[in-house]
Amino acid sequence: MSNNSRFAIALGQAVIGAWGELPHDIQQRLFEDAVLAGHHAERDESLREQLAVFLHNHHPRTDR
Repeated sequence: MSNNSRFAIALGQAVIGAWGELPHDIQQRLFEDAVLAGHHAERDESLREQLAVFLHNHHPRTDR
């Protein structure tokens, strides 16, 4: 595993852990960036839906 991959995983885990404490505008920006990154600049509604469910299940506060 490259350092870039290792850092991305570590940072991703930290963001997931803090998600419920982040301001809504930051959550929204990170969410949209993750959707884009997950599909190389193509929006994929299944990834969007799966990510939304994942975050809601781990942080109910994100259900606005």
